[in-house]
Amino acid sequence: MSTNKNKRSVVIGVFIFVGIVILVLAVLLLGGQRQTFEKAFPISAEFEDVSGLKIGDNVWLSGVKVGVVKKVSFTDSTSVIVLMNIQPDAVRFIHKDSKAKLGADGLMGNKLIIIYGGTATAPLIAKNDHLIVEQAYGAKDMLAMLDSSNRNLLVISTNMKMITGRVLDGGGAIATLLNDPAIPRNLKASLSDVEATLSHLKETAAQSRKAIANFTQFSAQLNTQGNLVNDIVTDTVIYNNLRNSISQLRETMYNVAEFADNLERAGEQLHSNDNPAGVLLNDRQVADHLKTTIRNIDSASHRLDEDLEAVQHNLLLRGYFKKKEKEQKP
Repeated sequence: MSTNKNKRSVVIGVFIFVGIVILVLAVLLLGGQRQTFEKAFPISAEFEDVSGLKIGDNVWLSGVKVGVVKKVSFTDSTSVIVLMNIQPDAVRFIHKDSKAKLGADGLMGNKLIIIYGGTATAPLIAKNDHLIVEQAYGAKDMLAMLDSSNRNLLVISTNMKMITGRVLDGGGAIATLLNDPAIPRNLKASLSDVEATLSHLKETAAQSRKAIANFTQFSAQLNTQGNLVNDIVTDTVIYNNLRNSISQLRETMYNVAEFADNLERAGEQLHSNDNPAGVLLNDRQVADHLKTTIRNIDSASHRLDEDLEAVQHNLLLRGYFKKKEKEQKP
């Protein structure tokens, strides 16, 4: 009887010992998970909305857990102050210009705080410092954005359906472009013209390159001694003679131009009635008088010839004319 009691006591003692061991291990495990027994490095951040963040949630830096949420409390302006305990060995990677934002472990997982950014030249964060907060989109915001995107997609699909319906019905310029068999032929002809134009442009470019090469060769010849162009450019005597010749040629051209102006003015005077030549050329009445005068002179000359012939046959003057004839003979 006493033996059974001893066995029962031993069993109970073993179970109690095992329970104590399990309890100690659980406390140690949970303490390590929550960093209960580690030296705390407190920092904080102020959020407008923590979206269900609670004490014990993780703090990540570059995808690595570096701390836990120690306390969540309200401020006077209904914003939320989140106190975080950071592992001491991770503090050297967090700078004063680092930022904090809310995140989630998966799409519907637990909330967490993500620390990111910061420049290497900025000082490290100190105890009880506040991180700059970037407000992250929550699930409600994402659903609202998704709903807005769905509505926009519905409007776009409706418009596309209407446009394709009009195209299939044969209305509008697009339908004409798709259904008119003459348009592809015209497009093909246009492409042929474009190809021919490109070919001409290619030939023009080749000619331009050839002209540039000729100009380069000509400029090189200008610097070559012994040719006429170089002598004209470099020899001052030839250059002065050429300049004098050009000056004389310019003066000659001026004289020719002045002579042409004089001829033009003379021609203008011939068309005017305020000078004798113009009157003779343009006044019909004067021309008629001149013709009449010439006819009268011609008639008087004819009569004078007749009178002289009559005088030669006159008996009184016949001896005089015979004497003149004898003197004129050798």
